[in-house]
Amino acid sequence: MKFTGKSGYDHLFDFVIPKSKKRPERILQAINRPSRDEAGATAFAWIDTREVRASDSRAYALLNDSERLVSSSVMDALNSYEVYPILWSKRQEAVEELVV
Repeated sequence: MKFTGKSGYDHLFDFVIPKSKKRPERILQAINRPSRDEAGATAFAWIDTREVRASDSRAYALLNDSERLVSSSVMDALNSYEVYPILWSKRQEAVEELVV
């Protein structure tokens, strides 16, 4: 999905799960090689588009940890900007939050 942010920049997100009776809109970004740069780009995209989305929308980053560990600094940076990280190896723990 493409959203235009407050800055006027367009941001692409991989998936948007519409609001349900139990959960708000969920915006997902898959990151194949999690790094500081990727975390920063994802955080900026969320911050920039957050104001044009419903106030209760939530952002998630699906992080590929199958080939290498994701550093705690990447996880902390995403959390700091309310982008909730989900490690691919622990995706089953987030299923209810994403599909209900």
